[in-house]
Amino acid sequence: MPSLKTALKGIRKELKGKEKVREKAQADMRKATSLSKQAILFIHQKRIREAEKLLEKAEEIILRLNETAKEYPEIVHGGLFNIALQEYSEARIFLKLIEESRFVTPKEINVPSIDYVLGLADVIGEFRRFALDALREGDVGKSEKCLQIMDEIYTELMAMDDAYMLVPGLRRKCDVARKIIETTRGDLTHEVRMQTLEKHLKQFEKLQRRKNPKKVV
Repeated sequence: MPSLKTALKGIRKELKGKEKVREKAQADMRKATSLSKQAILFIHQKRIREAEKLLEKAEEIILRLNETAKEYPEIVHGGLFNIALQEYSEARIFLKLIEESRFVTPKEINVPSIDYVLGLADVIGEFRRFALDALREGDVGKSEKCLQIMDEIYTELMAMDDAYMLVPGLRRKCDVARKIIETTRGDLTHEVRMQTLEKHLKQFEKLQRRKNPKKVV
């Protein structure tokens, strides 16, 4: 019959092994989150191919974590992994909208529905930045399209009825999203008014020059 010392030695070895798995998994989760964040930055910088490569790396890490979860579900599943999945979902959704003007599905990117929905809510903030960049470039039409996408995401999330209440943190994200959309609409309206005013002023100046042409000496 094994002694208590032998039994505890085995337990200690098991716990040390789990701790190594935990440390590796947490490092992978942070890496996947970082890669997705960087991919979003690259999308804004129009470095699409580089963003795709980063998301491919993030996908590999997530697949590895899913494999680890089969043996150690209590280690993998939790806060850090959910954050990584949400950030990855946000980046994938944002990229597909920019590249193909369509919404990628949870099944396509192999993420849980809840993490997909929470990542989707955060896409609204990315499109505000896209809309502001378009305004700075003088492209009101592009900014309006961004606002339309933001409105569509928000409206569809709010229309989830009972499911809306079953996604932890979604209400807070939607409250933030609503404010972002209102602010963006205000920015866009202001820019449209400014451009309209400038157009009228130019027309007025042109008309005045016609009425009062300079005398040729």
